[in-house]
Amino acid sequence: MIGNKTVVYTSGTFDMLHVNHLKMLEYARSLGDILIVGVNTDELVASYKSIPIVPFEERIALLKAIKGPDIVIPQRELDHTEKVKKLHFDIFVVGDDWAGKYDYLEKLSPNEDGHKVSVVYFPYGEGVSSSKIKEKILSNYKVLQDKANNHLPAEIEIKK
Repeated sequence: MIGNKTVVYTSGTFDMLHVNHLKMLEYARSLGDILIVGVNTDELVASYKSIPIVPFEERIALLKAIKGPDIVIPQRELDHTEKVKKLHFDIFVVGDDWAGKYDYLEKLSPNEDGHKVSVVYFPYGEGVSSSKIKEKILSNYKVLQDKANNHLPAEIEIKK
């Protein structure tokens, strides 16, 4: 808490910004007075999954451009212990695909002013995800590639 304002922190890769990202940001925004959004750097993302399609500089610019976040910052590590101390956030919101990963934040001892953090795992549910979008693009690309490579009639034989 800063002053009498509830501070909410959420973070993510936000690769190929999509509607579920927006839903989570809107939900996080509704929980407090100040919304801080951490955008994972390319180096951080590469440490646990494939490198994002959209470069970090563009992802952070997109988050700064949309309504909702008050502050957008780079996120360079997945451990948020120090961020709790520095940013004084009250609520941490993350997608439920990370369920259980951040429970440690609620177990941290309250700081000198009795501050504790609540963790909320936002239910993404079914539907859109950056991974699914990437899979669909790749699948569609392979279909187009097959058509391009096999555009001749079947009765024509190509010698290799």
